[in-house]
Amino acid sequence: MRILSQSIVGLFCVSVLLWLATGVRGEPAVSSTGTAKTDREATKQALAEFNSLIGGWRGVGMIKRNSRQGAWSEKAEWVWKFDPKSTGIAYQITDGKFLKSALLSYDPEKKTYLLSTVLPDGKTRDYTGALSKDTLVLESAPDKEGAVYRISIRRLNEKRTLVLFEQRNQGQSFYYRLAEVGYTRAGTKLAESGSGGPECIVTGGAGTIQVSYQGKNYYVCCSGCKQAFEEDPETFIAEAKQKAEARRKQKSP
Repeated sequence: MRILSQSIVGLFCVSVLLWLATGVRGEPAVSSTGTAKTDREATKQALAEFNSLIGGWRGVGMIKRNSRQGAWSEKAEWVWKFDPKSTGIAYQITDGKFLKSALLSYDPEKKTYLLSTVLPDGKTRDYTGALSKDTLVLESAPDKEGAVYRISIRRLNEKRTLVLFEQRNQGQSFYYRLAEVGYTRAGTKLAESGSGGPECIVTGGAGTIQVSYQGKNYYVCCSGCKQAFEEDPETFIAEAKQKAEARRKQKSP
């Protein structure tokens, strides 16, 4: 009888230990998943500040302000990019003198914006920075010669944007101008979020492309959002309903 009791107690202790071990192992995975989802939402919210950039632009670059000497024309397009590990806004330039492409992202932990660029010669350069009013100011780390590069993206209004390129050499305390590109939005005026026009169901920006799901029509702002919606429409529809309900509650007395 004593041996039987000891066996039962032993089995009970082993079961408890296994349960505790399973619980401990399971906790980080749940926490990690929750943290990743929170980070994605924070990144998406921070980048939504630049919804006004989404779409096509015609640009004129100038080495010296108000001088046509050395000036050039280029085209650019900003598009949302989504993948399982990251979220960003792609900046693709055609005939650019200072950039070929770039990806704007956000670090929720450091609360800083990141710009990963590809230069016309194929080399890469990374920038970090912060938003100040309507201007995003980003700086690179010093290169081998100690030079630091700065890009400032200034949104004047829904139809005009300026991108300023500057450089500071080693030992200098000031930046000097390399060039500035003045962009005008291509095509017709796009609807503004909150101005009565359609809203992108993915990011909340100006909805310009119609998509459908189960017989209902929705709007997205770019090809990246269109792809994201088509891959997981129910998630974005549910999030849009939650946002609409939150707005309704805020307006209620």
